[in-house]
Amino acid sequence: MASLFKKKTVDDVIKEQNKELRGTQRQIARDRTALEKQEKQLEMEIKKMAKTGNRDACKVLAKQLVQVRKQKTRTYAVSSKVTSMSTQTKLMNSQMKMAGAMATTTKTMQAVNKKMDPKKTMQTLQNFQKETAKMDMTEEMNLLLLLRFVFFDSKEREISMAHAPSAARKQPRAATSKADGISDEEIERQLKALGVD
Repeated sequence: MASLFKKKTVDDVIKEQNKELRGTQRQIARDRTALEKQEKQLEMEIKKMAKTGNRDACKVLAKQLVQVRKQKTRTYAVSSKVTSMSTQTKLMNSQMKMAGAMATTTKTMQAVNKKMDPKKTMQTLQNFQKETAKMDMTEEMNLLLLLRFVFFDSKEREISMAHAPSAARKQPRAATSKADGISDEEIERQLKALGVD
């Protein structure tokens, strides 16, 4: 009982219209088929009357044939209009759905904007930037410690090799003095050249 008083939506109306248009198209097609049969029968009757020499009957049948052909031509015109109406209905339905989707999207965006607190959003962004900066500093410190370790380890090895008895006999004096000459200033200069302050 409730379905009888249910208010029709736009989609319901469009569906009904499309159903009616399809029904009209089917009826037009049936009418055209009947007219084509009638046209063939009249053509056959005209040929028969022409063979018997009955000119008056031929004239009457010819007039009927002309009327049938005109009617058949009208069915094509009506069918074309019905197709055009169906296309326009579908286009309107599509445009209405798009408009509805846009309205829903706008409402959703407005609801999201109301829920979001600009201060909290800004605070979150600032915290993210701080954490990113901390991570960058930590990476730079790790690189600096690594480079210092490599340079100092290299210096210690060269010094120990310079003082080793076997190494002292085989290694030239210039290399020893060069090893002894690596200072903190030299390491700092090399770090700056690598872009690490």
